[in-house]
Amino acid sequence: MNPIDLLDYAGVAVFAATGALAASRKQLDIIGFLFLASVTGIGGGTLRDVILNLPVFWVANSGYVLICAVVAVLVFFIAHRVESRWKWLLWLDAIGLAAFSVMGAAKGLTITGSPVVSVIMGVLTATFGGILRDLLAGEPSVLLRPEIYVSAALAGASLYTLGDLAGLPPLASDIAGFVAAFLVRGGALKFGWTFPSYKSRPGRRPEDIP
Repeated sequence: MNPIDLLDYAGVAVFAATGALAASRKQLDIIGFLFLASVTGIGGGTLRDVILNLPVFWVANSGYVLICAVVAVLVFFIAHRVESRWKWLLWLDAIGLAAFSVMGAAKGLTITGSPVVSVIMGVLTATFGGILRDLLAGEPSVLLRPEIYVSAALAGASLYTLGDLAGLPPLASDIAGFVAAFLVRGGALKFGWTFPSYKSRPGRRPEDIP
């Protein structure tokens, strides 16, 4: 098993853990844990494969679903201990986000050859599972949080794609994309990086329109 495969499995496990923790906060039963862990762990990759008209990755390799199930059961019994180390899990989640942004972009570029599709697939793979988790658990979505999240996946997928288009060796492109996504997300966690938010302004009155 190469390092990319290990990151893939690790990313699924970490995302599944965040889904199971969401189930713990809602005090769900073990089925709820299994469901939210699986949706979070494999949701982004599923959407990517469906859009690319590929065999869904966890259908071809059920090990991904088993990882989600094992993580869900473990968290069911130790959620109170994991929640106390939530910051650690956020950093592990940043690793998973970075890995998935690169792997999703690589798959999109390999299948379509389109840089635009590559970047979109990277972002979707890295973030869609978390979006589904928050939606189903009734928690504030990653899209609505002030700190940078989706943009980190965008940075990773974009840098990977640019590296590949520039003719860099595959491993160099992988590392560049991974580091970019991790640094952006890590900066958001460490320093609270955000983008300027929209400030509402009064609209024009009807009498001001010529």
